[in-house]
Amino acid sequence: MPLKRRSFLKASATTLGFPAIVSSQSPNSKLQIAIIGAGGRGGSNLKACLGEDIVALCDVNGKNLAKAALSAPEARKYIDFRELYAAETDKIDAVVVSTTEHTHAFATLPALRAGKHVYCEKPLTRDVVECRKVIEAAAEAGVATQMGTQIHAGSNYRRTVELIQAGAIGNVSEVHVWVSRAWGWQSKEDAIANRDLISTQERPTEEMPVPADLDWDRWIGPAPWRPFHTDYFPGPRWYRWWDFGNGTMSDLGSHRIDLPFWALNLDAPLSIEAGGPPAHPEIAPASMWAKYEYGPRGNRPGLSLTWYQGTEKPEAWKNGSIPKWANGCLFVGDDGKMLLSDYSKLVLLPEAEFQSYVRPAETIPPSPGQQAEWIAAAKAGETGMCDFSYSGPLTEANHLGNVAFRAGKKLNWDTRNLKFTNAPEAEKFLGREYREGWSLEA
Repeated sequence: MPLKRRSFLKASATTLGFPAIVSSQSPNSKLQIAIIGAGGRGGSNLKACLGEDIVALCDVNGKNLAKAALSAPEARKYIDFRELYAAETDKIDAVVVSTTEHTHAFATLPALRAGKHVYCEKPLTRDVVECRKVIEAAAEAGVATQMGTQIHAGSNYRRTVELIQAGAIGNVSEVHVWVSRAWGWQSKEDAIANRDLISTQERPTEEMPVPADLDWDRWIGPAPWRPFHTDYFPGPRWYRWWDFGNGTMSDLGSHRIDLPFWALNLDAPLSIEAGGPPAHPEIAPASMWAKYEYGPRGNRPGLSLTWYQGTEKPEAWKNGSIPKWANGCLFVGDDGKMLLSDYSKLVLLPEAEFQSYVRPAETIPPSPGQQAEWIAAAKAGETGMCDFSYSGPLTEANHLGNVAFRAGKKLNWDTRNLKFTNAPEAEKFLGREYREGWSLEA
């Protein structure tokens, strides 16, 4: 369903035109952009968009807002993105969202519903229910969208995709993706060894003074209220708490699982199972694994994709049959050959058997950068390379790994109806109720 939707958007964008800038201005005109979330990644995204007109800035952190204003002094400033939309919707063409992930959907949906182009940092949303709402709103809006998975613009990923799709290692039956990051629920000793920034492994009981420049109530947003503490702020400390994020699985999964998702045209898995330490009610795990099963797609057979983080590693890594890279992606082909890829490394294994192999021509064009791709797509009436019809299902799949981990059992997934056919009790992890005053309804 998502892939068909993506194809429809690509076909319809150039024939129907987008409702915002493309239908009314020259492709050479500048986009009128609002920046929501101006610190950290938001600051980098702002810098990448300075060739356009930055007309509004929004951040709950006054320091971030003041720093961003130095780059866009004419932009109007807001603390609450709801107030920005109330005042600016008819004045903007596009929005860049770089808030914490538990407010991504809240900052993104108003723009989509108003027909504005959207660039949103990864992961696209906090949970599966939010993600499906964003996917559907983007499909209805027909605008240019992009999720900020910067490695999607990297040349090494593009060469890997070309090799897999050219059949360099035959039909792929297994994929193994692993990362060394181990932030989250673990012993204090392991936390120190893994350079985890969090100071406690339980919810803090004391209340700290809120920094003078921070609007803590708006930072909490739709999440359940809790007093300020430095175990949540500044980032990336918040991302391991279930109330605000989904830990390493959805964060780095947006980068690393992006590669097999793209190369193998994946979308919704048939089943998901996961393991690791006992699930903590509030904190995502430092180490875990999640296995996805996919059915046949066209001429391709079904396959399994397994994610590993922290101390978890593939068997081929542990037994030394592949190089022990700290992070990587291993594709296993049906002829026994393998492709190993990292951000900047790419090896066909066994190397001796591929010495005379002629690699396919480069068919995926070089990227000017993810933000630039999105801006160009918005002006040309096209879709981004990592648009929401692609990055939405990727985000959903990553979240499902965490759902299976928290549920503690293998889950059979009915993606159309957002149901687990064998475990309805696990559906409570697909979404949540919001704090009073917050809603995703139009």
